Amino acid sequence: MESEVSRRARSRRWTRAETAAVAVPAALMLVLGLWGVDRGGMWGDESVSYLVARRTVPQIWQLLHTVDAVHGLYYLFMHLVLAVHPGEVVLRLPSVCGAAAAAGLVAALGTRLVRPRVGLWAGLLYAVTPMTGHYAQEGRSYALVSAGVAGATLLLVRALREPREHPWWPYASLLAVTCLLHELAVLVLLAHAATLALARVGRRVWSGWGRAAGAVVVVLLPLAWVSEGQAGQVSWLRTPGWPQVEVLGRSFAAGPEGPVFWGCVLLAAVGLTARRPAVVALPLLVLPPAVLLLVSQIQPLYDDRYVLYALAGAPLLVAAGADRLVTVAGRLLPRVPGRPSRRLVPLGGVVAVACVFVASLPLQRENRSPDHRPENFAAVSAAVARQARPGDAVLFLPSFWRVGAQAYPKGFGRARDVALAESGARSGTLSGLEAPPGELRRRLASVDRVWVVAPGYVLKRRWVPSDPVDRLKLDAVEEHFTHVEGFASGRITLGLYVRRPRL
Repeated sequence: MESEVSRRARSRRWTRAETAAVAVPAALMLVLGLWGVDRGGMWGDESVSYLVARRTVPQIWQLLHTVDAVHGLYYLFMHLVLAVHPGEVVLRLPSVCGAAAAAGLVAALGTRLVRPRVGLWAGLLYAVTPMTGHYAQEGRSYALVSAGVAGATLLLVRALREPREHPWWPYASLLAVTCLLHELAVLVLLAHAATLALARVGRRVWSGWGRAAGAVVVVLLPLAWVSEGQAGQVSWLRTPGWPQVEVLGRSFAAGPEGPVFWGCVLLAAVGLTARRPAVVALPLLVLPPAVLLLVSQIQPLYDDRYVLYALAGAPLLVAAGADRLVTVAGRLLPRVPGRPSRRLVPLGGVVAVACVFVASLPLQRENRSPDHRPENFAAVSAAVARQARPGDAVLFLPSFWRVGAQAYPKGFGRARDVALAESGARSGTLSGLEAPPGELRRRLASVDRVWVVAPGYVLKRRWVPSDPVDRLKLDAVEEHFTHVEGFASGRITLGLYVRRPRL
């Protein structure tokens, strides 16, 4: 006679339908992630990832003591990746794989919470959502964090279903690593706590989860303490309002506007009536963004990419809503001989998702254009390479924008960086140390042509830098040079300035 343990083990094996429901979305996301991944041109944040990851481990460790500790684990991971082959495509491949894993895990959640067709639809919706595709091709940690959160949520669901069969240490380990990739992923603990409360679990489950959550927080505390001292990194963030909430809501939908958006909203509302998926998906979708938005009213910390992982809740609710409507329709419609087989229902959902993808195709294509990113330093570097002459100088206002130039040294190598005193790798900084005002003034005295790389607002209206070196750069350009031509890439402006005739 088959033992109880073996029967349970057999019941937990994935059927072919369940395996397909997970594999197809993951494969689709992999294809969509690779489509246009070689778009060319890193923007500012990607340039930072690329440059820091190519430093030695001691140099990365030195940097993290002063700046960017929140991305430390990601930089160390990318150091190993780029050691294989440094390049833009390789920089983005971990995000592509992370997005593919996240799509498969969302599908696994839908399969475990409801049935395979719900998992299939949810995973496919996640894969075709434009916001997912955007960050799947970003050389940053956000797609990997989304995969980690989706995996931890799946482990939570497994522990809820069979608390005696599944220990909590895999959940704690995965979530701890995910939070070390980006500390704001810790907000998912609030969503998981809400799921436990809505599921009305017993004391045993609360105790196991509480120990796991406590371990995650303990692991994260040193990083939180260090990053608190580096809070100036996010001083550019502003207090979010209703426009940011609206943008996030539309970004989380498979179609940001029109019938697709409202169809997703309607199906998600219906999905709330399906209790099992709703108690998992709704807290995940709502709580991390809501809490971060509220906290940011006091201390601005909100950016939509920081809560990208919450997007997983949206396709789960939409797919659950579609399943509810199909189930109700199947009960109400009379049984007619020759009616299409129920096996065609999942295919009908796949066709619907395909229509959603076609509707969002213009945005998908736009996301894969280098012009869609905040700036394209490859284009800026190419413009300098075409027109620079021997003896030309280059200035960066503010100095942070040097990181984009350092990612493309060929073009900028034709113009001397007159302000740089020590490189970022040697000084343990992102953009390097600059010469003091007196030394910079002496260097500029022998320059007749200078290229200025700066955000557009710096030179269009009066900007008063807090840094004395940046003030000197701006004053020197305005007083002694004349703008003769320019080139713009997103928020970055490249200007050529020629010295006025000397008196």
